[in-house]
Amino acid sequence: MDVKIVGAGVGGLATAALLALEGHNVTVLEKNQEPGGRARIWAKDGFVFDMGPSWYLMPEVFEHYFDLFGKKVSDFYELVRLDPSYRFFFPDHEVIDISADLEKNKELFDRLEDNGAEKFEDYLKQAQDKYDYLMEGLMYEDLSGLRSMLSPKLMAAGWKLSILSNMDKLIRKYFDDERVQKILQYTIVFLGGNPKNTPALYSMISHIDYNLGVWYPMGGMGKIVEGLVALTEQHGGSIKYGTEVTDLQISDGRVHRIITNNGEMEAGVVVVNADYPHVEINYIPEKYKTYDIGYWEKKTIAPSAYVMYVGLNKTIDNLTHHNVILDHDWVEHFEQIFENPQWPDKPAYYLCCTSKSDSSVAPPNHENIFVTVPLAPGIEDTPEIRESYFNKMVDHIEKVLKTNIRDSIIVQRVFTLDDFSEAYNAYRGTAVGLTHSFWQSAFFRPSHKSKKVDNLFYVGQYTHPGIGVPMALISAEIVADLIYEEMKE
Repeated sequence: MDVKIVGAGVGGLATAALLALEGHNVTVLEKNQEPGGRARIWAKDGFVFDMGPSWYLMPEVFEHYFDLFGKKVSDFYELVRLDPSYRFFFPDHEVIDISADLEKNKELFDRLEDNGAEKFEDYLKQAQDKYDYLMEGLMYEDLSGLRSMLSPKLMAAGWKLSILSNMDKLIRKYFDDERVQKILQYTIVFLGGNPKNTPALYSMISHIDYNLGVWYPMGGMGKIVEGLVALTEQHGGSIKYGTEVTDLQISDGRVHRIITNNGEMEAGVVVVNADYPHVEINYIPEKYKTYDIGYWEKKTIAPSAYVMYVGLNKTIDNLTHHNVILDHDWVEHFEQIFENPQWPDKPAYYLCCTSKSDSSVAPPNHENIFVTVPLAPGIEDTPEIRESYFNKMVDHIEKVLKTNIRDSIIVQRVFTLDDFSEAYNAYRGTAVGLTHSFWQSAFFRPSHKSKKVDNLFYVGQYTHPGIGVPMALISAEIVADLIYEEMKE
């Protein structure tokens, strides 16, 4: 079978490798000059920056994926557990570390909250129950269509997973201390959601953080992409870089030809890892659209991001690998993302310093810093705004860290709204796709298979199970299985 995959992001590459393993003729078409999509790297003057994903969570998902090829994670990169897992910077220069040691975290919660350790244990127990239930089957299932929605298994899951409650309500039921609430909610923010509209089932992330651990692949997240490229090519797949798909020729319910900037080609089976709304809106004729523009306009699009890549010619003592800066009230920040879209005045943000764990990503005695500020999608992006905001963020980072960094910057780059649109055709410049609200989770996410075009499939963050590198790997496995079942019929 001939398979064309549009986009060499994690989902596209993972699907390509699986289909190549099954003996199919697989070609990946990538508009950029390097693989990885949002998980690309940028290297300059001895610094190596992960451009997008920077958290390595759910290690068992990676192990499971590579095991499908008879491989181990260690065949592609060295994995280390981070300790501390991450660091919070609160107002008044209060700094709180989350340890890789669960017992130390129980002691921390006891200091922050009356009976905190006991509450924390109870909270983690329900988080693990949710995670285990999902991983036992639902996570790897194609949740689409009325039959899936009404399945007894899924209806039972709705009760067990607390899908009608939200993260904010659930955490407030357990904890009173605002710092504890934020510590347990922060992941939702950086996965594109708001604790008040994110289903309580995502409390399972606390089990992922505290029980399964926060890890790092030495060399950076780009090592995962290198592994996926190697698997694809080892099994006969090929990747054509600088090849942008500009249209799909569809008739009689099938894609027949793919139009690119480098010419046309026969379609075979088509798997889209490119931006889902971009392809549906621009490349699919009206009669064959599964989701028209009105569908996307009604959806809650996940935030974009203002991303700073900064190389310093000195080290910063009070940073760890992952740092979350909550010096301001994040409720106002949420409102400026979801309710009153604008550039945030006092943002909560994430600061990654991979050079604290990995000497290969920066020259000796230098620091590699990656800063992400969640932004409302679709707001104005100009060079003047970018420069002003860069200065604003540097000023605030210096305040929080109590040290000068401006004079030590020797490499810098900003990547934000228009860059996401240009590099990835991202709808409204979103950094990650669709938020995980109730109506945009599980079977409410866009389908893996086109409902009107027989040989057209979609993979990646817009589909079930959603945002994140582990989710993209799971999505790829779902799509590969769907295609395999179709070939059997």
